[in-house]
Amino acid sequence: MLNIAFQQMITIGIFCANLINYGTSRIKGGWGWRVSLGLAAVPALVITLGSLALPDTPNSLLERGKEEKARAQLRRVRGTEDIHMEFEDLVAACDQAKLVKHPWANILKRKYRPQLTMCILIPFFQQITGMNVIMFYAPVLFKTMGFGNDASLMSAVITGLVNMLATFVSVAIVDRLGRRILFLQGGAQMAICQIIVGVFIMKTFGTTGVVGEIPKTSATLLLVFICFFVAAFAWSWAPLGWLVPSEICPLEIRSAGTSINVSVNMLFTFFIAQAFLAMFCHMKFGLFFFFGAWVVIMTVYIAFFLPETKNVPIEEMHLIWKKHWYWSRFVEEGDKPGNNRDTAAN
Repeated sequence: MLNIAFQQMITIGIFCANLINYGTSRIKGGWGWRVSLGLAAVPALVITLGSLALPDTPNSLLERGKEEKARAQLRRVRGTEDIHMEFEDLVAACDQAKLVKHPWANILKRKYRPQLTMCILIPFFQQITGMNVIMFYAPVLFKTMGFGNDASLMSAVITGLVNMLATFVSVAIVDRLGRRILFLQGGAQMAICQIIVGVFIMKTFGTTGVVGEIPKTSATLLLVFICFFVAAFAWSWAPLGWLVPSEICPLEIRSAGTSINVSVNMLFTFFIAQAFLAMFCHMKFGLFFFFGAWVVIMTVYIAFFLPETKNVPIEEMHLIWKKHWYWSRFVEEGDKPGNNRDTAAN
């Protein structure tokens, strides 16, 4: 639940940005976009100024060998002198972390092949759903599909609101239902919605892609199915794309696994953002079938290759991989004494 709060904050930020865009679009004179763009400096300024007053954590001080300053900081944080037991725990954790050598070399070992694969494919699949296309270019997308200027911005506000509220659903049920069922249900719902939206646009605009006016009823239905798609993503692949990679990596590969997960996510966010407009112009309605096909592929992948990780402590995750029909061959061989096949070629 706490891990998903990261994604929750992102959705709140997107919703607030959509509200600001809608509000500034109504400023007369056509210069509202400057206000919208300029307001983006506000959170950046808050972060910058806040960082100047941000104190070091006791953990950070310990890692740099400043034990007395770490004690003083812990007393300040807790507001009490009775911090001996907690401080000893911090020291023990810091000492254990120092024992971790070469996490990047470790994650290439054969026995960590499941974690490496998941840390690459899950963020890749998360971006190839097409969700960022809708969130980044929602006003352009809706306007191209026939919505008016104000209507396209309001539609973006609605999808942003759905995105934010649906993430709360994931926070509430992820530890009850588990990860796999949310992945599978969300993937199925997204695929269906992508196909329906693609067929709708195909029948409305054909292969010409000429912008026209969509009847109000049809526009409402189109927005509803896009909202269903956004909701499915928001309670499945959006938060779980961060959660699952973080809870499957043991200490000796955690830093490398987390770095790979974030890097792949940001890299494909960039690629898709740059390529979307050109793809939409050339593929038209086919773009939704393209993303829909990827959603089917990744849902099938989860069904066959991702075991359930709910309520499994990190130190026991290797037992889950050992029981898996496919990953067991890597984990068991990697655990054999004297097995040093540590390269990616294995």
